[in-house]
Amino acid sequence: MTDPTTSDDLAQGELGTSSEPSLAESEPGWGSLLNYLVTARGFDFHGYKPTTLARRIRKRMAALEIDSFAAYQDHLEVHPDEFTALFNTILINVTSFFRDPQAWEGARSQVIPRIVSAKAPGEPIRAWSAGCASGEEAYTIAMVLAEELGVDQFRERVKIYATDVDEDALNAARHAGYTARQVESVPPELLDRYFEHLDGMYLFRKDLRRQVIFGRHDLLADAPISRVDLLTCRNTLMYFNSEAQARILSRFHFALNEGGFLMLGRAETLLTHGPTFTPVDLKRRISQKVPRGNSARPAPSPDKSPDGEWDRQTRLPEVGFQASPVPQLLVDSSGTVASINERARALFGLRAEDVGRPLRDLQLSYRPADLRSLIDQATTDRRPISVKAVEWRPSSGESRWLDVQVAPLGDSNGGDAGTLIAYTDVTSHRQLTRELEQSHQELETAYEELQSTNEELETTNEELQSTVEELETTNEELQSTNEELETMNEELQSTNEELQTINDELRQRGEELNAANAFLQSVMTSLRGGVAVVDRELRLLAWSRHAEDLWGLRMPEVSGQHLLNLDIGLPVERLRPALKACLAGDSAIEQVVLEAVNRRGKTIRCTVTCTPLMGSQNEVQGVILLMEETPPTS
Repeated sequence: MTDPTTSDDLAQGELGTSSEPSLAESEPGWGSLLNYLVTARGFDFHGYKPTTLARRIRKRMAALEIDSFAAYQDHLEVHPDEFTALFNTILINVTSFFRDPQAWEGARSQVIPRIVSAKAPGEPIRAWSAGCASGEEAYTIAMVLAEELGVDQFRERVKIYATDVDEDALNAARHAGYTARQVESVPPELLDRYFEHLDGMYLFRKDLRRQVIFGRHDLLADAPISRVDLLTCRNTLMYFNSEAQARILSRFHFALNEGGFLMLGRAETLLTHGPTFTPVDLKRRISQKVPRGNSARPAPSPDKSPDGEWDRQTRLPEVGFQASPVPQLLVDSSGTVASINERARALFGLRAEDVGRPLRDLQLSYRPADLRSLIDQATTDRRPISVKAVEWRPSSGESRWLDVQVAPLGDSNGGDAGTLIAYTDVTSHRQLTRELEQSHQELETAYEELQSTNEELETTNEELQSTVEELETTNEELQSTNEELETMNEELQSTNEELQTINDELRQRGEELNAANAFLQSVMTSLRGGVAVVDRELRLLAWSRHAEDLWGLRMPEVSGQHLLNLDIGLPVERLRPALKACLAGDSAIEQVVLEAVNRRGKTIRCTVTCTPLMGSQNEVQGVILLMEETPPTS
């Protein structure tokens, strides 16, 4: 996600602007459409600025000649392909290398040296490009860090996590191929150093590309990547209202290491978020994390009464309940719905009017899980009850799997006050398990095909690297709650190292074999006479260059031929006794002098020396024939 396309977006791009109701929010069907986008495709746009969001949705409605949000929702239900066009319109993917050069010059001169100097030698450096679109910004970070550290140190120490909600953009970023127009802003010396020009495209260096890991991530819904030294989120926050911006910035504060740096876009500021970030270069929108312990707390207003403070404290649990990212609802001891938070309403299509209704009157009471029996059991046993991986199929959209937790609530006298019901979406966990199984099968297949050809190995390694990148991104997002995934990821990396070790051994053996063949060829070429080697069946295994010059036949013409069937000027039939003697092992060397005609038709005197070809177990495997032209005796 990147630059806005209109001037009013820029006007609304400042962080911390007020989130006043827009005209769209008062129109019929607006809230229902946003809830439908959550239940059908998992995209929650409630935190986006209503004015900007409504304008882009109306752009699609105008293209389809639809005049109401309700009618457009009906169209989405009938034509699911429209989701792609809608999301491409909302999530504008515009980016470039070294966008806003002054900001990157500030990062190069002020930020990167401070990050590197604060690290111990060999200590990892982690960066996160949030809203990376097609990857130009992530590779820009890679070039800046590689220039500071050197290529070798970059490969050993740096991990760059690049995330976005647009899968198509992420797939393009993983290929790392860009046109000449897309790389115009890359300085020529960096273009030569970090890109390969192939078939009219510029490909980012493969050995450095492995340090950049791409994955899908929703800034509002997914857990942030942690232990980050540099976080860039440029011209992305402008699409969210002030409340959503505050939530995202809080997650960014958690993601950054102490003293970590945050880079925003030109249309974004942090003026209203001073307690968590302090400006490093206000003009270039570069800030540094302020530790939570040092954050300044606002002093109470002089006119705030004790009653007002008490009211704020008593309302805080309800505010926290409503803002919770986990869908939850409260049911009192009589079975009446006491409260439903925003996530639960969006997930199950509930309304504010459902609060105060008996739970049994709601479809939620029996679908996706039978809540009434779970509540009875939890109340009787006085302990939380959990049901794992319950499949839920909404009226539209794909199936999801939810963990359902039912916890009894007691009052101050130990009585039954009600029940808290919470839903945890574990769909991604199930999908991840399937991806892990598929990745394991791919690794086994790659290992079996390793020795076939080097080209197949290269292809398998590319597939494996892509899988490892996806696993690493997902592992970073879920590491706080899923320790088993880290173990599996380490096993995959170990298997990859074993494959590389085996490949090195095969390459070394190939080089040794080539050297041995070259040595043997050199020996045969250095002999004065022609050399022929036959097996026990007298079929030719080797035929030296001097033999070709002597008899006029080349190696491809005689290979595998029976020696005694060769039509050359040498009377080979007279060699049969000597050959039999060598094969029988009766004599170490047999020498025969024959009259022959060479390839030029000249009669010569040829001395043929037959020597047994011995194997490693001292067994006779064939015969070596040395054919030399000797001068006639006087």
